[in-house]
Parts: sequence; structure tokens; C-alpha cells
Amino acid sequence: MNEQSKSEAYANAGVDITAGYKAVELMKKHIARTLTAGVCGDIGGFGGLFELDLTGISRPVLVSGTDGVGTKLKLAFLMDRHDTVGIDCVAMCVNDVICCGAKPLFFLDYIACGKNVPERIADIVKGVCEGCVQSGAALIGGETAEMPGFYPEDEYDLAGYCTGVVDKDKIIDRGTMNAGDVIIALPSSGVHSNGFSLVRKVFDVENSDIKAPCDRLGGRSIGETLLTPTRIYVKPVLALLDKVKVKGISHITGGGFYENIPRSIPKGLKAVINRSAVKVLPIFDLIRETGNISERDMFNTFNMGVGMDIIVAPEDLSTALHVLREAGEEPYVIGSVAASDDENVRIEIC
Repeated sequence: MNEQSKSEAYANAGVDITAGYKAVELMKKHIARTLTAGVCGDIGGFGGLFELDLTGISRPVLVSGTDGVGTKLKLAFLMDRHDTVGIDCVAMCVNDVICCGAKPLFFLDYIACGKNVPERIADIVKGVCEGCVQSGAALIGGETAEMPGFYPEDEYDLAGYCTGVVDKDKIIDRGTMNAGDVIIALPSSGVHSNGFSLVRKVFDVENSDIKAPCDRLGGRSIGETLLTPTRIYVKPVLALLDKVKVKGISHITGGGFYENIPRSIPKGLKAVINRSAVKVLPIFDLIRETGNISERDMFNTFNMGVGMDIIVAPEDLSTALHVLREAGEEPYVIGSVAASDDENVRIEIC
């Protein structure tokens, strides 16, 4: 901590420089968990340093992703729980990067707040670090911006950025996809980090007791259930890519099935999803019933219990399911790829 760096005038304006130093000290033990062989510097410099190990990669391609947590943060404020949203932040980035077949290398976070409470900032970064550990990425830098008058004192925003690497010859190529290929679902842990503007409206979270036990959710409260961190699929997918030719991957985020699954499917083909096969989680049934939302809108907003889908050839299905199960997932088939004469119809749920 820099004892010489203090500004009374800045503190009187609402920015406590020393609180930032304390937050960094508190988060260092969490950051240490994420360090990998490529990390070259300590936290606190002007840039994060990472040395690429290109062993076994003949044509390296860097793949980057950035995202935030969105209005799910409102639930964290209401529940006064700040050590899980960092997992969501990492997940939203690394789950996107893995869709290209890239292994995440490092992550950076950005926290903007109305007041820097060091213990709360350290809790947020604790979650970021847990997400990095789950995905195998190193947290090599970040920024905490105290912005009084811009954010309320008890609120903050959280965003992140990650970079991964993939051999150019191993980038997932949807052009190899054929009619008859199989669509595998990887279960989600809940709502993940999308659709929360609608969720908040449905449950009127600011004016309801979201901490009360809910029988429909197995005794868990609505708030606790909604705060369940986004599942990170990086390690199981990397294990699969090592054994099977994967033809397409979709991270099912905002826009649900209708927006995300077609992104991994080329023109001339469509996804045909067996609605009865989808294992919808109880929280989605509760959202639908409470908000009187059509099933079409539900599948066009939420992941509905499927956080990621993977497309493989029929002859690779058995191996793919085995590898994913060995990696801790509970995969199951939700549909197949079919020919399509209509460019506007890229997915059918029936």
C-alpha cells in the first residue's frame, strides 16, 4: 500500500484513493489462485503481462470476448451477496470464447462503483477468481473506478474481458455440418446472466420478499435461486474437442434458443429441437406462470435449462456423451440438424 498517496481534496469529493489500495491487498490472495505458467507480472502494473506457450499450436489464433453481468447485479444488491456475480462475469466471456474452440488464457475485470468499500470489492473479485479457476484462465489485471454521483453508493457495475488461443486448423467450422447431425444439450445451473430485466419485472423483486423460502424451488428462495452463478463449460468442452470432431457450439444467452442456436448453423440447414426432450428447470416454469409469458417468448429470452449446445455427427454421439459425462456434465440429446429451404427459418421447436 502506498502510504504517501493520499488526497484530502479528492476524498472530500467522494473518492477514497486509500480504499482502492486496501481492496487490492484484500483481493491478492484470491488472485493468487488463478495464476498460470504464462503470467509474467504482478497485479498493480499498467498492463497485464502474459507469455504465450505455443507448444503444439502451429497457427495460433487469438480469440477475445467481453461481457458484463447485466441487471442480475440488482439481485446481488438486494440479497447483499457479492461473491458470486464475478463467476457470472467470467462465464459470459469464456463460454463465448470456447464456442470457437479456443482455450481461455487470461481475464481482466472492470468494476465501477459509487463508493469503494474494500471488503465488497474483494468479494466481487473473489467470484471473478473462482470463475477464472473454473475456466483455467489467469486474472492478470483489472480496474476499479470509484465514481460518486454517477452510481449510488451501494451499487456497482461489473464487466470483463478474456483472451483465448486456438490453432487455426482447429477452429470449429460450422461448414462441416450436415443434415442428420445431432444436437447435445449441456444443462444450465439456472437463469445464468440473461433476461433479468424481465425476471425482475415478473417477480417485482424490489418490492417482494425474495429471501423467503419457496416450495416450488425446493425450499430455496427466489433470490438465492436467481443468484445461482452461470455454469462454466470450458474444461468439459476442451476435453471433448480433444476426442471428437465438434461441428458447432452455441452458448445460450440473451435471445434464448431462437437467437443463439442458429448462430452455429450454416445456411441451408436448421436446428430441429424436440421440445419434450428439453429438461426445463423449475425456476423457468415459475417465471412463465407468474408472468403469464408465452412459451415462445420463454424460449426466445431464457436458456430454459440448456446453457450450451454442441453439434456432432451421429457416429460420434456415443463418444461425445461419454467424454462429457467423464468431465462432470450431464449431457443429453435435444434434437438434430435438418435441411432448410427457408433462410428465415433456422430453428424449429416442436
